Amino acid sequence: MTGLDFERPILELERKIQELKQITSDKEVIKRLEAELEKKKIEIYQNITSWQRVQIARHPKRPYTLDYIKMFMTDFYELHGDRLFSDDKAMISGLAKLDGQKILVIGHQKGRDTKENLYRNFGCAHPEGYRKALRLMQLAQLVNIPVVVLVDTPGAYPGIGAEERGQAQAIALNLREMVTISVPIVVTVIGEGGSGGALGVGIGDRVCVMENAYYSVISPEGCAAILWKDSAKAPIAAEALKLTAGELLSFGIIDDIVSEPQGGAHRDPEKAGRNLKEAIKKHLKELKDIPKDKLLSQRYQKFRKIGVFTQAQ
Repeated sequence: MTGLDFERPILELERKIQELKQITSDKEVIKRLEAELEKKKIEIYQNITSWQRVQIARHPKRPYTLDYIKMFMTDFYELHGDRLFSDDKAMISGLAKLDGQKILVIGHQKGRDTKENLYRNFGCAHPEGYRKALRLMQLAQLVNIPVVVLVDTPGAYPGIGAEERGQAQAIALNLREMVTISVPIVVTVIGEGGSGGALGVGIGDRVCVMENAYYSVISPEGCAAILWKDSAKAPIAAEALKLTAGELLSFGIIDDIVSEPQGGAHRDPEKAGRNLKEAIKKHLKELKDIPKDKLLSQRYQKFRKIGVFTQAQ
């Protein structure tokens, strides 16, 4: 298991227990160590900082969109292209079934190694990715099936080519048009939810965030570089940004937190998948019978009420 810095005491105990199991049959010693391990896990995981949650959200073993599709969706048929430029490999889109219910699934996709990350552009979508997503959401509206979105990106790709092809315009168009898509949309941030890259497919009737995922206007490193001219201050920025699931729920920005196995989704991907599946099914069921005009009105008001301002006299 690949561990993070703050998990070293846990990983060390797990290693000792495995070694002891191979060289001794003294069950009492092993039980004492296992009890110590559980105590250490509670001590560490119940006091995770915002920055540590960001690290968990970025864990290389964390399940990605295609992993969750394989876990609990069937008959997945990927659809490609924005009909304008090309197909974006960082944005997965396709038809699938969730316990027999037809859905359109859209999600960012990262890679597991350098080669795959280059192919997937590290989960950073180009304008054609956002245009593909919108094209297929409009298709879902045409055939009257709900949309499930899995967000996992550090941000939209900021390269020259993406800017030349209208990155900001593509995201802005999605923000406007997703408010008008007259089928239920359930969005879940499964890892990183960075800036406009996440928001470009993040307008939904229900917005959920997994327990150790984050959703923020900017990455902690980017925020630290702007405010303190020092990306090493990212842990301070993470606290200030209020980007964790619990904080977002308390502010009314999201609707639900999807629980994860102790230590993060990477420690038990199958359990994480079951939790995510149940959350999506619950929200789709709640949205199923809402009349379309009411659905659109509620979605519009949901995002209009985010944020508070005062007007000077």
